Amino acid sequence: MRKILIIINDAPYGTEKAYNALRMAMTLQKEHSENVQVNIFLLADAVFCGLPNQNTPNGYYNIERMLKSVIKRGGIVRSCGGCSEARGIAKLEFIDGVQLSNMKEFAQWTVECDKVLTF
Repeated sequence: MRKILIIINDAPYGTEKAYNALRMAMTLQKEHSENVQVNIFLLADAVFCGLPNQNTPNGYYNIERMLKSVIKRGGIVRSCGGCSEARGIAKLEFIDGVQLSNMKEFAQWTVECDKVLTF
């Protein structure tokens, strides 16, 4: 099984980076479900992607729904603990399946994965 790490750096809304990263994750899971493991690491302002019940701005796709879809299909989602602490959200409730992590796990994922994509 090939492991693919997708790193998201931008906030859920304002740019299309999180949306495009999750589109890629969902397509990988749909088209290659038998031989691909998708891991997503939320870094910098992307940690906000992991918060539930956000109002989706007009013209944007719902990032929470997309993340839940990736998780439901076996994707693993981690959110940078240091980035979350710096933004004051580390103690807030995250979407089910999104867990706080750290640079040690991020580095381990990077070494273990066959491909790394950044958005």
